[in-house]
Amino acid sequence: MQDQAERIERGRARDLLTGAQVLSGQLGKTIQRLRKAYNLSLSELAEQSGVAKSIISQIERNETNPTLATIWRLSQALDVSIERVLATNDEEPFIEKASRADTPILVSEDGRVRLAIIGWVKTIEWLQWYDVSADPGGVLDSDPHQRGSVESLSVREGVFEVEVAGVVQTARAGETLRYRCDRPHIVRCVGELPGRATMVVIMKAAVME
Repeated sequence: MQDQAERIERGRARDLLTGAQVLSGQLGKTIQRLRKAYNLSLSELAEQSGVAKSIISQIERNETNPTLATIWRLSQALDVSIERVLATNDEEPFIEKASRADTPILVSEDGRVRLAIIGWVKTIEWLQWYDVSADPGGVLDSDPHQRGSVESLSVREGVFEVEVAGVVQTARAGETLRYRCDRPHIVRCVGELPGRATMVVIMKAAVME
Protein backbone atom coordinates (compact mmCIF):
# COMPACT_ATOMS: atom_id res chain seq x y z
CA MET A 1 0.00 0.00 0.00
CA GLN A 2 2.83 2.35 0.88
CA ASP A 3 4.63 1.60 -2.40
CA GLN A 4 1.46 2.39 -4.34
CA ALA A 5 1.02 5.70 -2.48
CA GLU A 6 4.62 6.62 -3.24
CA ARG A 7 4.15 5.82 -6.93
CA ILE A 8 1.03 8.01 -7.06
CA GLU A 9 2.85 10.86 -5.34
CA ARG A 10 5.83 10.58 -7.70
CA GLY A 11 3.47 10.53 -10.68
CA ARG A 12 1.66 13.63 -9.40
CA ALA A 13 4.94 15.47 -8.93
CA ARG A 14 6.05 14.45 -12.44
CA ASP A 15 2.77 15.69 -13.92
CA LEU A 16 3.08 18.99 -12.11
CA LEU A 17 6.65 19.43 -13.30
CA THR A 18 5.62 18.70 -16.88
CA GLY A 19 2.78 21.18 -16.49
CA ALA A 20 5.23 23.80 -15.24
CA GLN A 21 7.37 23.36 -18.33
CA VAL A 22 4.44 23.42 -20.76
CA LEU A 23 2.72 26.35 -19.10
CA SER A 24 5.81 28.40 -18.31
CA GLY A 25 4.49 31.25 -20.47
CA GLN A 26 1.33 31.52 -18.39
CA LEU A 27 3.18 30.76 -15.14
CA GLY A 28 5.16 33.99 -15.23
CA LYS A 29 2.01 36.08 -15.64
CA THR A 30 0.31 34.21 -12.80
CA ILE A 31 3.21 34.74 -10.38
CA GLN A 32 3.35 38.43 -11.27
CA ARG A 33 -0.41 38.92 -10.80
CA LEU A 34 -0.39 37.15 -7.44
CA ARG A 35 2.59 39.21 -6.30
CA LYS A 36 0.85 42.45 -7.28
CA ALA A 37 -2.36 41.31 -5.58
CA TYR A 38 -0.41 41.27 -2.31
CA ASN A 39 1.38 44.53 -3.17
CA LEU A 40 4.71 42.73 -2.89
CA SER A 41 7.90 43.92 -4.53
CA LEU A 42 10.28 41.43 -6.11
CA SER A 43 12.59 41.84 -3.12
CA GLU A 44 9.78 41.17 -0.63
CA LEU A 45 8.64 38.03 -2.45
CA ALA A 46 12.25 36.85 -2.65
CA GLU A 47 12.64 37.31 1.11
CA GLN A 48 9.40 35.48 1.91
CA SER A 49 9.94 32.59 -0.51
CA GLY A 50 13.68 32.08 -0.31
CA VAL A 51 13.85 32.31 -4.12
CA ALA A 52 16.39 34.77 -5.49
CA LYS A 53 15.00 38.08 -6.77
CA SER A 54 16.76 37.57 -10.10
CA ILE A 55 15.12 34.15 -10.54
CA ILE A 56 11.64 35.52 -9.78
CA SER A 57 12.22 38.31 -12.30
CA GLN A 58 13.26 35.74 -14.94
CA ILE A 59 10.16 33.64 -14.19
CA GLU A 60 7.86 36.65 -14.57
CA ARG A 61 9.52 37.53 -17.89
CA ASN A 62 9.25 33.87 -19.02
CA GLU A 63 13.02 33.61 -19.44
CA THR A 64 13.38 30.37 -17.47
CA ASN A 65 11.58 27.13 -16.68
CA PRO A 66 11.52 26.97 -12.86
CA THR A 67 11.85 23.71 -10.99
CA LEU A 68 8.92 22.25 -9.08
CA ALA A 69 10.68 23.13 -5.81
CA THR A 70 10.91 26.79 -6.86
CA ILE A 71 7.23 26.90 -7.83
CA TRP A 72 6.30 25.30 -4.52
CA ARG A 73 8.26 27.92 -2.54
CA LEU A 74 6.60 30.76 -4.46
CA SER A 75 3.13 29.25 -4.03
CA GLN A 76 3.73 28.94 -0.27
CA ALA A 77 4.89 32.56 -0.02
CA LEU A 78 1.84 33.70 -2.04
CA ASP A 79 -0.50 31.55 0.10
CA VAL A 80 -2.03 29.61 -2.80
CA SER A 81 -1.93 25.97 -3.86
CA ILE A 82 0.62 24.85 -6.41
CA GLU A 83 -2.25 23.59 -8.59
CA ARG A 84 -3.63 27.13 -8.78
CA VAL A 85 -0.26 28.54 -9.79
CA LEU A 86 -0.09 25.93 -12.56
CA ALA A 87 -3.35 27.12 -14.07
CA THR A 88 -5.00 25.41 -17.05
CA ASN A 89 -4.64 26.61 -20.61
CA ASP A 90 -6.66 29.73 -21.48
CA GLU A 91 -8.34 27.92 -24.38
CA GLU A 92 -9.82 25.13 -22.24
CA PRO A 93 -13.26 25.36 -20.62
CA PHE A 94 -12.98 25.09 -16.87
CA ILE A 95 -14.75 25.30 -13.54
CA GLU A 96 -12.40 26.52 -10.83
CA LYS A 97 -13.12 26.02 -7.14
CA ALA A 98 -11.13 27.87 -4.50
CA SER A 99 -11.37 26.46 -1.00
CA ARG A 100 -11.43 28.64 2.10
CA ALA A 101 -7.83 27.66 2.81
CA ASP A 102 -6.81 28.56 -0.75
CA THR A 103 -8.36 32.06 -0.63
CA PRO A 104 -5.78 34.76 0.19
CA ILE A 105 -6.73 37.15 3.01
CA LEU A 106 -5.56 40.75 3.38
CA VAL A 107 -5.84 42.38 6.82
CA SER A 108 -6.07 46.08 7.67
CA GLU A 109 -3.44 47.72 9.85
CA ASP A 110 -5.74 47.65 12.88
CA GLY A 111 -6.47 43.93 12.31
CA ARG A 112 -10.23 44.53 12.33
CA VAL A 113 -10.99 44.48 8.60
CA ARG A 114 -10.32 41.40 6.46
CA LEU A 115 -10.46 41.23 2.67
CA ALA A 116 -10.71 37.79 1.09
CA ILE A 117 -9.45 37.95 -2.50
CA ILE A 118 -12.31 36.25 -4.36
CA GLY A 119 -11.60 37.79 -7.77
CA TRP A 120 -9.90 35.94 -10.60
CA VAL A 121 -6.14 36.34 -10.42
CA LYS A 122 -5.95 36.91 -14.21
CA THR A 123 -7.94 40.16 -13.90
CA ILE A 124 -6.03 41.56 -10.93
CA GLU A 125 -4.41 44.32 -13.01
CA TRP A 126 -7.73 45.85 -14.09
CA LEU A 127 -10.52 44.28 -12.01
CA GLN A 128 -10.35 43.19 -8.38
CA TRP A 129 -13.08 42.04 -6.02
CA TYR A 130 -13.10 41.11 -2.38
CA ASP A 131 -15.33 39.70 0.34
CA VAL A 132 -15.04 42.19 3.19
CA SER A 133 -15.67 41.31 6.82
CA ALA A 134 -15.14 43.87 9.57
CA ASP A 135 -15.39 44.12 13.32
CA PRO A 136 -17.20 47.17 14.75
CA GLY A 137 -14.89 50.16 14.55
CA GLY A 138 -12.64 48.52 11.96
CA VAL A 139 -10.85 50.91 9.60
CA LEU A 140 -9.38 50.22 6.14
CA ASP A 141 -7.16 53.17 5.21
CA SER A 142 -6.06 52.85 1.55
CA ASP A 143 -3.55 54.68 -0.60
CA PRO A 144 -4.66 55.97 -4.02
CA HIS A 145 -4.99 53.48 -6.88
CA GLN A 146 -4.29 54.31 -10.53
CA ARG A 147 -5.79 57.52 -11.89
CA GLY A 148 -9.41 56.99 -12.93
CA SER A 149 -9.94 53.94 -10.72
CA VAL A 150 -13.37 53.43 -9.17
CA GLU A 151 -14.32 51.35 -6.14
CA SER A 152 -17.75 49.91 -5.39
CA LEU A 153 -18.76 48.79 -1.89
CA SER A 154 -22.00 46.79 -1.64
CA VAL A 155 -23.04 46.32 1.98
CA ARG A 156 -24.57 42.96 2.96
CA GLU A 157 -24.57 43.27 6.74
CA GLY A 158 -23.99 46.10 9.19
CA VAL A 159 -23.17 49.71 8.39
CA PHE A 160 -20.14 51.07 6.53
CA GLU A 161 -18.85 54.59 6.09
CA VAL A 162 -16.62 55.73 3.24
CA GLU A 163 -14.53 58.90 3.30
CA VAL A 164 -12.90 60.34 0.17
CA ALA A 165 -11.21 63.74 0.19
CA GLY A 166 -13.15 64.82 3.25
CA VAL A 167 -16.53 63.72 1.86
CA VAL A 168 -18.29 61.04 3.95
CA GLN A 169 -21.17 58.75 2.96
CA THR A 170 -22.80 55.92 4.89
CA ALA A 171 -24.41 52.73 3.53
CA ARG A 172 -26.48 49.99 5.21
CA ALA A 173 -27.36 46.45 4.13
CA GLY A 174 -28.69 46.47 0.55
CA GLU A 175 -27.01 49.78 -0.34
CA THR A 176 -23.95 50.43 -2.49
CA LEU A 177 -21.37 53.21 -2.45
CA ARG A 178 -19.29 53.97 -5.56
CA TYR A 179 -16.40 56.40 -5.39
CA ARG A 180 -13.13 57.41 -6.94
CA CYS A 181 -10.29 55.53 -5.32
CA ASP A 182 -7.42 57.25 -7.15
CA ARG A 183 -6.96 59.39 -4.03
CA PRO A 184 -6.65 58.43 -0.35
CA HIS A 185 -9.86 56.75 0.83
CA ILE A 186 -11.05 55.25 4.10
CA VAL A 187 -13.65 52.54 4.72
CA ARG A 188 -15.00 52.20 8.26
CA CYS A 189 -17.34 49.70 9.87
CA VAL A 190 -19.56 51.90 12.03
CA GLY A 191 -22.22 50.93 14.53
CA GLU A 192 -22.22 48.16 17.11
CA LEU A 193 -22.45 45.11 14.83
CA PRO A 194 -19.90 43.43 12.54
CA GLY A 195 -20.15 44.26 8.84
CA ARG A 196 -19.98 42.26 5.60
CA ALA A 197 -19.66 43.72 2.11
CA THR A 198 -18.50 42.98 -1.41
CA MET A 199 -15.86 45.36 -2.74
CA VAL A 200 -15.11 45.68 -6.46
CA VAL A 201 -12.23 47.80 -7.73
CA ILE A 202 -12.17 48.82 -11.39
CA MET A 203 -8.64 49.84 -12.31
CA LYS A 204 -7.91 52.21 -15.21
CA ALA A 205 -11.57 53.23 -15.46
CA ALA A 206 -12.57 56.24 -17.53
CA VAL A 207 -11.38 59.34 -15.74
CA MET A 208 -14.21 61.31 -14.17
CA GLU A 209 -13.68 65.07 -14.25
